[in-house]
Amino acid sequence: MLAGLMRTRSHFFHSLIAIALTAGSSAPLAAAEADAFLGRWALTLPGGGAGWLGVTQEKGYYDASILWGGGSVVPVSSVVFVDDAMYVTRVREVKRRDAAAKVVRIQQFTEALIARVDGDALNVVRYNPRENGLGMTTEEFTGKRIPAHPPAPDLSQVKYGPAITLFNGRNLEGWRLTNPGQKNGWSVEDGVLVNNPAQEEGKPHVSYGNLRTEREFEDFNLKLEFNVPEKGNSGIYLRGIYEVQVMDSYGRGLDPHHLGGIYSRIAPTQSAEKAAGEWQTMDITLLDRHVTVVLNDKKIIDNQPLLGCTGGALWADEFRPGPLYLQGDHTGVKYRNLTLRPVLD
Repeated sequence: MLAGLMRTRSHFFHSLIAIALTAGSSAPLAAAEADAFLGRWALTLPGGGAGWLGVTQEKGYYDASILWGGGSVVPVSSVVFVDDAMYVTRVREVKRRDAAAKVVRIQQFTEALIARVDGDALNVVRYNPRENGLGMTTEEFTGKRIPAHPPAPDLSQVKYGPAITLFNGRNLEGWRLTNPGQKNGWSVEDGVLVNNPAQEEGKPHVSYGNLRTEREFEDFNLKLEFNVPEKGNSGIYLRGIYEVQVMDSYGRGLDPHHLGGIYSRIAPTQSAEKAAGEWQTMDITLLDRHVTVVLNDKKIIDNQPLLGCTGGALWADEFRPGPLYLQGDHTGVKYRNLTLRPVLD
């Protein structure tokens, strides 16, 4: 039966088997009990990574979206309530290749998350098929309910503390890698903070590190300049939680994955990018889980609520202080004149 679970082609069949293996019954959960799962959940994933789950009920059915560590917030395959648990399934594609590396078959593997709610806590077990079809891994992790947002703050009334110069233009004093085990591609050239994640053709990919401030902050206003090359990709993480996208998206339209957007969550309302290779400015205000982004003197995100962490967050807790960190594991990028003003209570 377990081998069949690994090889199934249908995520529906896969889901039924997962439920049968774990629940042992099929009593539906009452709607009032299912509603206890509704809302947004900050997930602490296996190994300590940051994730997010949003569960909704509208138009007569339940649905959910998930962020699993990195990447984007994506819709799940299904949400089913049985007994006292919520069953969430996700489908991923596995490409089978021949000796010449040609794709000869694509298989779908479905993993199941079985969650039980305890007040504002979520206890989750993940059942994940191994790609070779031999068994599956089982991992436990937890989630915490994210409180509702306060009203959008009145930015005209905000008081700031003295400006803090984050980058001194001479060296990397006050900065370190988020993961000291990765290679450091960051350096200072002519007063500019430069990332050069060079790769050698024909050699294994080198994992380069993200650069974070030693200091940690709560709410703030941040001003900086950046220069992204053609097809370049980086990001600015606010408090280590929310990524403001930095990339070459000139002329590509409005999308939450484009320059100035909150990655996969909030799209800019207007295009304000300059061409690759030009210096650009960004002015970002983070306050009460709301964000405002001004790109090249044009407001592209206006005091919008942040629904949760983004891919690559250091943690899922939106209420703890955190660093500013710059994504360095994609392509080259340049930054200068980074100035932060903390919000005063």
